[in-house]
Amino acid sequence: MHDLSRRSFIVGGSAAAAALLAACTAERTADYYGDVSGGEGALIGVSMPTKNLERWSRDGENLKRLLEELGYSVELQFADNKVEQQNSQIQTMLNKSPAVIVVGAIDGSALGPVLQSAASLGIKVIAYDRLIRDTKAVDYYVTFDNYNVGAMQGQYIVDALDLENASSPFNFEPFAGSPDDNNARFFFEGAWDVLSPYIESGKLVCPSGKLPSSVDDWQSIGIQAWSNTTAQAEMENRLNSFYSTAKRVDVILSPNDAIALGIGQALASAGYNDDNWPVLTGQDADQANVSNIVKGRQAMTVFKDTRLLGERCATMVDQIARGQEVEVNDTESYDNGQLVVPSYLLDPVTVDADNVREVLVDSGYYTAARWGCNGY
Repeated sequence: MHDLSRRSFIVGGSAAAAALLAACTAERTADYYGDVSGGEGALIGVSMPTKNLERWSRDGENLKRLLEELGYSVELQFADNKVEQQNSQIQTMLNKSPAVIVVGAIDGSALGPVLQSAASLGIKVIAYDRLIRDTKAVDYYVTFDNYNVGAMQGQYIVDALDLENASSPFNFEPFAGSPDDNNARFFFEGAWDVLSPYIESGKLVCPSGKLPSSVDDWQSIGIQAWSNTTAQAEMENRLNSFYSTAKRVDVILSPNDAIALGIGQALASAGYNDDNWPVLTGQDADQANVSNIVKGRQAMTVFKDTRLLGERCATMVDQIARGQEVEVNDTESYDNGQLVVPSYLLDPVTVDADNVREVLVDSGYYTAARWGCNGY
């Protein structure tokens, strides 16, 4: 269903799109687009979902910096995880006639009307890391290979527990991401495809019964807004209701690091320690979670180098503004319900205690001091 060896495509037509932009409103063209050689003077709108999650705050500021280095003016807004606020912020951006709007959506299906306004003005829209659904008013999508993120989490579990050779079953608890985030299904589907054979064979059992009947039922275990407090409460409920001192959970599929933090807090409160800490997955390489990996309180995270994501997004913005062909490498995977959105997918990386320094510190993404392990 998903070919993880992605094929490369170049989507044409950007020059024609630029011509349409120029014709949309003559006065805007003369005063605003003119000659955007070097990007000088053009405004780019950037709408991010929240500043409260580390990765979104980091992504927004990084993209703003990259675009400014290319010579663009940037209006960056964070929407505090409120859909109405994001709609209002985008509308305010449209009133300023930006060349392009980059949107990290809170609810992938809630932006259709305001983005249709962008389309009617000839303003191009790039969906950033979260697919915008149920509208034709989205031109490009830049993200990581989200199916592969889940597949990497699932494969890590298989390898960590040696499920191929294991004879005894392991107690397994699955979690999924926010039901309103299109990426969450891809994460869960990737993990499900890897793990379902071991569920069917009885090597992974779920004492809580919180096991979706199929991939299509993934939202039944979704954690709204990726909330660590909601995840903590859910894990506490499962531990109190289905586990005991004699019956321990062995492995937990967490789709991202925020949810993993909440799960970890529930585990610690229930008395889990270094001797019986379960295999716990994650995603995003957030600072606290990297520290937990080093301490043995989280097995792995999937690192999506958002520096590369920002660089690719900035390149796409620049190509649009200059009327050039926009490079993408996937034209099949992301059907938003109205069209298949041309996409550029980047490759994620599995990080655990064995390669955390090499991937995160030696690359300059973090300093060892930042996560409190100078000697690691």
